[in-house]
Amino acid sequence: MAGKDDKRNDACVSAISKTLNKVEERLRKGAHCDSVAEGLANVAKASELLSSVWTLPPGQLLRFHHDMRLTQVDGGATPGFDGNKEDAERFITISSSEIARYQRLMYANGVKGSRRRLLIILQGMDASGKGGIVRHVFSQGDPMGMHYHGFGAPKGEEKDHDYLWRIRRELPRNGWISIFDRSQYEDIVMPRVYRTYPEEVWQARYDEINRFEAQLVGDGCAIIKIFLVVSKDEQKRHFLSRLEDPTKYWKFDPSDLEARARWDDYMAAWQDVFARTSTERAPWYLVPADNRWYSRAVVSELLRNTLKNMNMIWPPLEVDADEMRRQLETL
Repeated sequence: MAGKDDKRNDACVSAISKTLNKVEERLRKGAHCDSVAEGLANVAKASELLSSVWTLPPGQLLRFHHDMRLTQVDGGATPGFDGNKEDAERFITISSSEIARYQRLMYANGVKGSRRRLLIILQGMDASGKGGIVRHVFSQGDPMGMHYHGFGAPKGEEKDHDYLWRIRRELPRNGWISIFDRSQYEDIVMPRVYRTYPEEVWQARYDEINRFEAQLVGDGCAIIKIFLVVSKDEQKRHFLSRLEDPTKYWKFDPSDLEARARWDDYMAAWQDVFARTSTERAPWYLVPADNRWYSRAVVSELLRNTLKNMNMIWPPLEVDADEMRRQLETL
């Protein structure tokens, strides 16, 4: 039985490698297209081929639906991907280059007045890999057009305003991508778990956030909401590694243990968040995160497809090219 499984896995890995080879070949040929339109079409086809390494799209497999239970999601699973870590890392490298291409396209359109922009919300328990997602998935992105912000407990002037005030300050500008490490959802979960506000205060925030996100989407801002599902055992392993490695001491915070002690309370709070704020226009995705290479591949796939499906083209030249050339000859 084990021999058959090994052969099947080898066949899957081989199929993924062959597909990735085809993607790279198409991209090489696409670099020499005769027209801009042909080049964009080639990139879109390469992206579709890249998506074919998944047995089922992560956007379909991992999207929250109302009979899903957070506590039943296996953090160590890799649904939809039959390859190994090496395959996933190769996939991420190729996908990241295409994300960077689409990002430049969106930024160029934003400069010319397009309202298209993208907000990515990363949530998860401590040590679920939120920071690693940002470093790997956006490794080839242009800093011009990308904005990262991590949200902690409100402080200073943030306390003088409503909870969405600081969120609005960090939203993406036209043509930009904003990545939130934690978000407005902390303002539901934390008061609920630690009872820092009356229930009627944080209960009202579900609908407030739904309205807020609906307005954003209606105004041209796509939203990807991701919860990284890490198992309790895997979190413990990461905490211990932080205590054993001097280069990771800075990552350890005793407050992480307090949150771990309230694990069940957090799970219940997040379950209600998904049930009440996963909408058609801004759904939640529950991504197994014990295998970091898998969660990074999933986020890369979701992001690339979101950008591709915006169906953007390069902005046209708004001046007479021949006239500009004549002027340049005299300057």
